[in-house]
Amino acid sequence: MSVVIPEATREPQRQALAEVIAEYSAIQRLPTSPGEEAVAVSLVERYRALGIPARVEPTAATSSYALPIGVLTAVGAVAGACAELSRWAAAVVAVLAAAAIAEDVAGGRRWFRRAAIPRRQAYNVIAEDGDPEADRTVVILAHHDAAPSGIVFDQRPLRWIARHLPKLIEATKTSPPTWWPIIGAPLVVAIGAAAGLRWLWLAGTALCLVNLLAMVDIGRRGAVPGANDNLSGVAAQLAVARALHLAPVPGIRLVFLSAGAEEALQEGIRGYARRHFPDLGSRAWFINLESVGSGRLALLEGEGPVIMRNYQAGFKDLAAGCAAQLGIPLTRGLRSRNSTDSEVPRRHGFPVATIVSLDRDKLIPHYHQDSDIAEHVDLASVDDSVRLAEAIVRKLAES
Repeated sequence: MSVVIPEATREPQRQALAEVIAEYSAIQRLPTSPGEEAVAVSLVERYRALGIPARVEPTAATSSYALPIGVLTAVGAVAGACAELSRWAAAVVAVLAAAAIAEDVAGGRRWFRRAAIPRRQAYNVIAEDGDPEADRTVVILAHHDAAPSGIVFDQRPLRWIARHLPKLIEATKTSPPTWWPIIGAPLVVAIGAAAGLRWLWLAGTALCLVNLLAMVDIGRRGAVPGANDNLSGVAAQLAVARALHLAPVPGIRLVFLSAGAEEALQEGIRGYARRHFPDLGSRAWFINLESVGSGRLALLEGEGPVIMRNYQAGFKDLAAGCAAQLGIPLTRGLRSRNSTDSEVPRRHGFPVATIVSLDRDKLIPHYHQDSDIAEHVDLASVDDSVRLAEAIVRKLAES
């Protein structure tokens, strides 16, 4: 049986959510920036004010994916430009560039980043509550950095498709593979060079140059306000922490991790994983609150920029059952070709529930746009994510 909560009783919490989102969206929070650090310090103060121990934990991170991916696309372009001199050398170099791009965006060891790109400090916020001796841990995730914008994030083409081909949108269950053209461009160079097809390697070279321009465009920009992506998740995370601190659950250790440098492709949580995943044991679950202010909540089935990887089914079903009990509409069956912080615990074998939100076109409105401001966040949707995350934790405590 679903639980109906009168709107009036939720209004104080929604105002608290709005206050957090509005305050931090005014701060430039690019990965590894002083703004990211300032928000991290402020979040620690908020957790401590709730009576929850918290700290900022710096971790080494690159500041953007645009630089390493941009350099590798440039390598692909140079290989294409030099193919007349040595076709096989050009093919080998282009294949290596494509492999390095794929390995980076898929969340591998990132050998090229580590070898060639300067590292700075990202700032993770770690707050711990609940039973410190419990053998079960729930990690509630969000990220407090913000992305730069870019021409590639213009949603007008996708909106046009939604208006003119609604049945296509209705049938679509997986977001577009945005990284494939970037990986594919140097592969086209390699195939053209190996086969001696000048027109093909020149086409690949041109595509590499287009991708390079896109990376330069992203890399030169400041941060968007990031109200929905992902201050909605940060505000929801704080609200869940407050609820579970005021009414504790037995037998569960709680970790509230707000990661830095997520927009550099999960750099912050990768640092947390290196330091802390071995201490979580085998009985840990992750709830990721990611852009939860778009209007209707969705539970992702899986993600993967290169190869799609599904999350463990049992925990997803538990989360969906909690939503049904609460009467919260929850879309299922969707998969993302972008990456979130959820990919890191999934890769380590932990069950993950990734809670996102979408509009009627199955898009995150204002995604990586300067229009991602506090006034555009659906607070009712954020509030629903708070209720759902809290319910999932309590259900785990019962099991």
